[in-house]
Amino acid sequence: MSGTPKLRNDCFALPAGVDWTPVDTALARLRDGLAPVTGAETVPLDRALGRVLAEPLVAARANPPSANTAVDGYGLRHADLPDAGEVTLQLAQGRAAAGAPFAGSLPPGHAVRVLTGAVLPEGVDTVILQEDVTAAGGAIRFRAGLRRGANCRRAGEDVAAGAQALPGGHMLRPQDLALAAALGHGALAVRAPLRVAVLSTGDELRPAGAAALPHQTFDANRPMLLALLARWGMVPVDLGAAADDAGQVRARLERGAAQADAVIATGGASAGDEDHVSAVLRASGKLETWRIAMKPGRPLALANWDGVPVFGLPGNPVAAFVCALVFARPALLLLAGAGWRAPLALTVPAAFSKRKKPGRREYLRARLDAQGRAEVFASEGSGRISGLSWAEGLVELPDAALDVAPGTPVRYLPFAGFGV
Repeated sequence: MSGTPKLRNDCFALPAGVDWTPVDTALARLRDGLAPVTGAETVPLDRALGRVLAEPLVAARANPPSANTAVDGYGLRHADLPDAGEVTLQLAQGRAAAGAPFAGSLPPGHAVRVLTGAVLPEGVDTVILQEDVTAAGGAIRFRAGLRRGANCRRAGEDVAAGAQALPGGHMLRPQDLALAAALGHGALAVRAPLRVAVLSTGDELRPAGAAALPHQTFDANRPMLLALLARWGMVPVDLGAAADDAGQVRARLERGAAQADAVIATGGASAGDEDHVSAVLRASGKLETWRIAMKPGRPLALANWDGVPVFGLPGNPVAAFVCALVFARPALLLLAGAGWRAPLALTVPAAFSKRKKPGRREYLRARLDAQGRAEVFASEGSGRISGLSWAEGLVELPDAALDVAPGTPVRYLPFAGFGV
């Protein structure tokens, strides 16, 4: 047994002589090597949610289109007001309401009843709240001191006609649809949704809910990844699960390349005897396999299969989830035309202790406690899928060594920042 390597307690320990790719280097290579692949189409507003703008949103008209009143009250000419003392103005006949403008212009020395949102009548440049006046006998009285333009909204003060309101590549949210409607748009030019195929591999896999023997595993990756893609506004394409057979893997990849703009495969991305994804990609495509200096997750296989990018993620569901958020999401959004998006990161105090060794980046399943501190899941085991449901984000520990104690500032990446 003298030539037998010693067993390691930490299966993620960095082996001597292996060139590990830092997370930031892998991300930079993804960012520099990919470009948008989706075309453009025009869709009505009610179909634009979650879509990516194919061009900047430019205001077809100003918002607001006309100067209007911000309150219920009385419109007047500021020039009619003295510098001090009490003011009395006669009330003009009629009123201005939203959708029912005042007819004519306001005579000097008069005020006119105005309601919130009404276009300011000609001659009106100031509005006083109805609570600040006494109205009687066809006149209003109030104290001087009102500034010019009080309680008025200027035309175009939100967005001027012809101004850019949103950049191209912006992923549309409900509030963006409100803005587009206010600026006169009933339809928008958006990119076609990215189609992404998902493939699981492994002889041990069984569909969720099916009968399974003790040596078999339910396929947790595929439903998780298909759901992630849907949350990201993409069209998921289910390629099912392939056995550990090069012919099956090749056939599924060919179908994915024919039906989708990108393919995500889980399992078989390393260099073992049953790692058929990387073997098939190496034999038939342009493969780059990165051993990423991170935990969880290590192998990341990238290839070009018939012009379609293929992402080979680890088969472990926890590692697949983390790698999907960290690597696949920004790459897929770039392919979709939404640009490269770094995750939202918050600096919060730790609610845990940990001594981290140098050499790799670590992602801990975490959530914030009632005091806003990051607490982490009880186990770092990558087979503990329940930790993904328990967590509300990830704590990202740097590549360098770090001793974390309660109160130590740590980098927290909420799942919401990944669109999850």
